[in-house]
Amino acid sequence: MSEAVAVRSGPPGSLQPVSVARLIALLLPAALLLGAFGSQYLGGLHPCEMCWWQRYAHLVAFALAVIAFTASAETPRARLFTLLAALGIATSGAIGVYHAGVEAHIFEGFTQCTALPKAASTAELLQQITHAPLVRCDEVQFRFLGISMAGWNAILSLGGAALILVLTLKAKRA
Repeated sequence: MSEAVAVRSGPPGSLQPVSVARLIALLLPAALLLGAFGSQYLGGLHPCEMCWWQRYAHLVAFALAVIAFTASAETPRARLFTLLAALGIATSGAIGVYHAGVEAHIFEGFTQCTALPKAASTAELLQQITHAPLVRCDEVQFRFLGISMAGWNAILSLGGAALILVLTLKAKRA
């Protein structure tokens, strides 16, 4: 076995940095989406419009990470989709920073309703309006260790995206 192959293979049972990056790109948005939907359906915390934007970015990141698993971790295709997933994760994190800033009244939030109801009749529209929970983007529904869910999303997403980038670039140099 050549020295270059021995260096790349590492100790038996160890994962290469690019494989770890790809795994993080898949598991991080999955875990954050599970937490978001769990808090909604099990915890009764209804999302505001900016919460949905963060979820959309994680859904895209998850789909891109799944595509990254269709090729070997060391291939350019897998690395590209892993980095694109990291971009989606970072996008959700950036939205989380803005959302946390709106919650802390650092940034100005929306002054009008951002969700448009869809109904076939006036009666159906009235029922949707009267039964829909009113969730404002500038009010924190839940904090853990003094940080809102948007704040945690920002921390975990931006940190995870940075880690994916570092691991992917480290693997490219090796």
